[in-house]
Amino acid sequence: MLMPKRVKYRKTMKGRMRGQTKNGASFAFGEYALKSQDAGYVTDRQIEAARVAINRHMKRVGKLWVRIFPDKPITRKPAEVRMGGGKGAPDHWAAVVKPGRILFELSGCPAVVAKEAFELASHKLPVKTKYLSRAELGGVS
Repeated sequence: MLMPKRVKYRKTMKGRMRGQTKNGASFAFGEYALKSQDAGYVTDRQIEAARVAINRHMKRVGKLWVRIFPDKPITRKPAEVRMGGGKGAPDHWAAVVKPGRILFELSGCPAVVAKEAFELASHKLPVKTKYLSRAELGGVS
């Protein structure tokens, strides 16, 4: 699974997911993109499941870019543990996704194949998504 090699702090505060994304809202690499419509945490396993779904559908024709990285540790306390006793141990990693963030980009395949692949990937993700293409935007990045 995806995770950072090192982090400054083992446990982070929860934070808030208000407003639109600050960066990562425009095309950087591919011709087609999957853009988030909601805010939420996308876990390392969800990113991997979506990536595998896209690659399987495309039969590894073309190139895929994953534009999000899970760098936030999510902590959990063990089952049936009483309140108190501090914060739980890091359990898994997640990417903070805000509305407008491009999650995946594709190039080198037909538009129909890209749209179907992103449709399959969107079922694996906890946020509502939207399919974009550079051609529909008028070639503007």
